[in-house]
Amino acid sequence: MATTTSSGSTTATRPPAWLPLAAVGVTLVLWASAFVAIRHLADVFAPGPLSLGRLFFGSLALGLTALVTRTWRAATPRQWLAMVAIGVLWFGIYNVALNAGERRVDAGTAALLIQVSPILIAVIALVFLHERATAALGAGIVLAFAGVALIAFSTSSGTDHDTVGVLLCVLSAVVYSISLVLQKPLVATLPALQVTFVACTVGLVVCLPFAGRLFHELSRAGASDVWWLAYLGVFPTAIAFTTYAYALRHMNAGSLGVSTYLVPPITVLLSLVFLGETPPWFAYVGGVLALLGVAVTRRTPAATPLGPQKSST
Repeated sequence: MATTTSSGSTTATRPPAWLPLAAVGVTLVLWASAFVAIRHLADVFAPGPLSLGRLFFGSLALGLTALVTRTWRAATPRQWLAMVAIGVLWFGIYNVALNAGERRVDAGTAALLIQVSPILIAVIALVFLHERATAALGAGIVLAFAGVALIAFSTSSGTDHDTVGVLLCVLSAVVYSISLVLQKPLVATLPALQVTFVACTVGLVVCLPFAGRLFHELSRAGASDVWWLAYLGVFPTAIAFTTYAYALRHMNAGSLGVSTYLVPPITVLLSLVFLGETPPWFAYVGGVLALLGVAVTRRTPAATPLGPQKSST
């Protein structure tokens, strides 16, 4: 929405306060349902074909919406590069790694592991943006990764099979974190729908090598499985990523990151209802540790740094 000033210039007005919150709520529920849907389809589609099918439906829905609404704005080469990077990382690598991880760990555990992403964002900012290292940040990192280690231990069952699943989910969290850092400045100037459509389409292109296997698996899949695949593409992908990008444009990134802590409990509840699965008890303890680590890092920075600071010039 925009208003016109007396001088004839146009200024953007803030949306109603409830609208970004509603967008966050839609995102959380749909993303939580995605963990359950991926787990449900794990025995039907391999990780790559599942990603390709999901992104096909997502890109189709986003493209049609962009065409109807004529949502598009000229982007700079730098912005195009960022959108391509998000497509490769968040829509390509993230989806394949998460799909592979959920063949080894339950949906609730996967959702818990993705929540270490705020810690990873803090580490990225520390390394690449030269933000100050504080005692709180150091303690939070230790707690968070201790939680991840406990989750890995609780799901290993004496083998490395489920530990690989944990590591794949952590990889998903890493690329998600990098993508979120790249996305924030994009949605400040470009429509959320445009950013999501371009990134989703790039992810689709990245996953095209899995096309042959997807056609083979579709020929053996039941109608309900195909509908679940379409659901993944339209709802947790096209709709949820767009509502998240919209919320990111109108909310503080830190506050929005905190809201995603609700995804694991929603996922656990949906997983229990639809799949009859719950994470091991020690995974809950590990998840609490990881979230505690995230909470510690969000404390006001202490005056005493952990290491030398990079001086600005």
